[in-house]
Amino acid sequence: MRSYAAATASCASYEKIRDAATSGDSDKPARSTTQPYRDSLEALHLLDPLPALSPSSSRIAELGVSPKHHLVDPALAASLLGVGAGIARRRHGSNRRLRDGTFLGALFESLVILGLRVFAQAAHATVGHLRTHRDQHEVDAIIERSDGRVIAAEVKLSPTVDDHDVRHLRWLGEQLGDDLLDAIVITTGRSAYRRPDGIAVVPAALLGP
Repeated sequence: MRSYAAATASCASYEKIRDAATSGDSDKPARSTTQPYRDSLEALHLLDPLPALSPSSSRIAELGVSPKHHLVDPALAASLLGVGAGIARRRHGSNRRLRDGTFLGALFESLVILGLRVFAQAAHATVGHLRTHRDQHEVDAIIERSDGRVIAAEVKLSPTVDDHDVRHLRWLGEQLGDDLLDAIVITTGRSAYRRPDGIAVVPAALLGP
């Protein structure tokens, strides 16, 4: 579970997660040995992977199919890795991954995805993510209605948004046309607004069904 916690909001391969869980062991267990443990964690709803947008349901070519790893609650991931509020706020620590914001960004993304999935369920919609095979484009969350039309969301651990942050949303709009109902960037800011290009910027604290 610690290995899956460390892989929060990533598409890390089975081999990477297995190697992290068995660090220092030269004789790695076979997938047939470890898969039942992973299946049990998912059956207990401790692992809650976010599925990839299915290529069969999209006209976008060359989509990746790997899910993004999430635990049922990002607080559980933080606890498993010993990330308390004090460590998260510390500017100068021994853990570079925390200090440079990479893992904190992953936890924030996981928190936002958790909320989006709850709100989408109430609206009878589904949530997935989108990533092309060569990682040229990726969108953190695709909220899809039963008619196939979607809302796309990017998650950013920052109160500000620039043109670079919305490049994948713009690309997706070019691919989907009218099937893209809206595009938003979810931030740590305080105010919601629309950019001149029409993309919404919404603080995570203002999200709701």
